[in-house]
Amino acid sequence: MTTATEHAIGGAVPKQRRGAAATLHDSWVVAKRNLRRMTRIPEIVVFGLMQPVMFVLLFSYVMGGAIQIPGTQASSSTYIQFLMAGIFAQTVTFATAGASAGIAEDMSKGLVDRFRSLPMARSAVLVGRTLADLCQTAFTLVVLALVALAVGWRIHEGLLSALGAFGLLLLLGYAFSWIGALIGLSVRSPEAATSAGLIWLFPLTFISNAFVPVSSMPGWLQGIAYWNPFSATVQACRDLFGNQVGPVDDVWSMQHAALTSVLWSIVIIAVFAWLSVRKYRSAAA
Repeated sequence: MTTATEHAIGGAVPKQRRGAAATLHDSWVVAKRNLRRMTRIPEIVVFGLMQPVMFVLLFSYVMGGAIQIPGTQASSSTYIQFLMAGIFAQTVTFATAGASAGIAEDMSKGLVDRFRSLPMARSAVLVGRTLADLCQTAFTLVVLALVALAVGWRIHEGLLSALGAFGLLLLLGYAFSWIGALIGLSVRSPEAATSAGLIWLFPLTFISNAFVPVSSMPGWLQGIAYWNPFSATVQACRDLFGNQVGPVDDVWSMQHAALTSVLWSIVIIAVFAWLSVRKYRSAAA
């Protein structure tokens, strides 16, 4: 049986429902709409997979033998263990640009205005979009993990710890998708949203422990890198995967990386979800 929200999206306008259950249902209807769109345009998924796979291959085979981790000798096999947590985290955060572009495209086509006119929860459009992006990100992580295993990456702390690491990655990706939602609602075109969604991610990901040890950076950058939410998630994943190469830096955020990662993600979701829903209420296509 077709639900009230699905009837509304199809054209009928039923009486507005209220309550948390209705909000969750509306969000899932919007999420299914976005997931169906992804299956009908497979290029979105394919090109989303190509970039992280290329990063894995280029960093491991081209740069791996030249980058030395403190306490080890430079080699591709050692570096791939160090690298993969960073590549995983980069992948989930770079999905932010896709979220920004998708929402900006819906805005430019007037679809968001139509959703706003329907008897559905105000937050459902954004929650549904971020949930759909989370599903795509999870699929990307699975494929990327298989590629990493093929080039020599290994998990050393067991399946449950590995699942915990992937859970932290997805939580961070979901948090950053809310930043993408706010960007998408704040610009006027998908092209601008893509640029705005990426430009701030490059310094965030490279001023971190993802690709090189933080100790190799200038002193004034090290503090930024250590307290970067990206760095905390990378370090937590290395701990959970059993991929720590060399000593863990004696900084609170690195010694308690999993807790730091969760706290950062919760704060980002709380702040940017509120800002995004507020922006959605007033945004005009």
